[in-house]
Amino acid sequence: MNVILTFRIALRALRKNKMRASLTILGVVIGIAAVTTMVSVGESAKQLIQSQLATLGTNMIVIMPAQDESRGVSQGRELTLTSSDSKAIADECPAVLAQSPIVGTGGNIIYGNSNWSPNEITGVGADYPIVRSWGIRHGGFFGEREITAAEKVCVIGHTVVAELFQTRNPIGETIRIQNVPLRIVGVLETKGANMMGQDQDNIVLMPYTTVRKRLNRSNFDEVHAILASARTAKGIAISKQEITNLLADRHGIAPGESPDFQVQTMDEISQMLGTIMGTLTAMLSAIAGISLLVGGVGIMNIMLVSVTERTREIGIRMAVGATSWDILRQFLLEAVVLSSIGGIVGFSLGFSASTGVTALINEWQPDMKLPVVVSIPAAVLAIVFSAAVGVFFGFFPAFRASQLDPIDALRYE
Repeated sequence: MNVILTFRIALRALRKNKMRASLTILGVVIGIAAVTTMVSVGESAKQLIQSQLATLGTNMIVIMPAQDESRGVSQGRELTLTSSDSKAIADECPAVLAQSPIVGTGGNIIYGNSNWSPNEITGVGADYPIVRSWGIRHGGFFGEREITAAEKVCVIGHTVVAELFQTRNPIGETIRIQNVPLRIVGVLETKGANMMGQDQDNIVLMPYTTVRKRLNRSNFDEVHAILASARTAKGIAISKQEITNLLADRHGIAPGESPDFQVQTMDEISQMLGTIMGTLTAMLSAIAGISLLVGGVGIMNIMLVSVTERTREIGIRMAVGATSWDILRQFLLEAVVLSSIGGIVGFSLGFSASTGVTALINEWQPDMKLPVVVSIPAAVLAIVFSAAVGVFFGFFPAFRASQLDPIDALRYE
């Protein structure tokens, strides 16, 4: 008996009991659909994280004060970094392309009779656009002269322009923050939302000395963080090591002592977020995979019932020359066809569900722009795995059918 004929017989047997066959594969359909949905949404989130991290800057390195812990409890961050550290990184770390101190503050923007609250008001260095790979659409960026003099100048994002100036050119206009007048010298290119859905264009940048002295009213040299950029992607690790060694030396950190700063790269942050998303997806997929086991047990039960119902048919086949291998192959193929159909239907439903979930998330958070991901490996794996479920759970009923005695089978009523 050839494979094609066996396949046709298997399909004919399944068509005779369409309702039972449909109910049999329901567990496989649900399992594959759930796993496909989880994997697709997980891949969408992973791609979104990678694309959002790319908007933060090319080859970027983040230097922050270390967490201050007392008896295992986080006490926040003490300001241990200075603008002098940032300048030393520029002068003494050859693998670093650019650096910028970061000094944050808060407040509202006042322009004429309008009032607006930006997401971020930050003091930065002259190399900030290089570090963040952020272009200037109109005007220019402030330089070292403005930073040294703590001049009252600023660069604003596209959202601030839209809210306060609409179609007017903001270059040269004066806004007020904490009653400090600031002249606009430039407008940033549009960045869009970050991975948390926060608008990156709702921002005001000014010299870090201006924020520190005029807005925060501080004469100290401390900064909240330092951003740096490696010259090449391959040089990120070297840049990190150079920065770590330099700051350890400047801060008097002895070998084996915990540093008072942290140096992190975008690759490390991406890997950390990827690990979290991967673990979450794997856990949810494992839970969904229980449905596959339930579906497999259902296939085994139905195939055992089918063997019992078709005992006489098996006897007739053996009487006209069918071997035990032919009987085994027939029932095993029926189980594989059942589970494979379940896999195909399940993947289709899973893809539709993931598309719907992605659309709902994008509707709820339109700034996120979560991509729809069609995972071809996941599709192949779903079908192969569902077929494997059919082989695993269908083997015992098929083997039992192949071992029937032809005479006893013919006598079966």
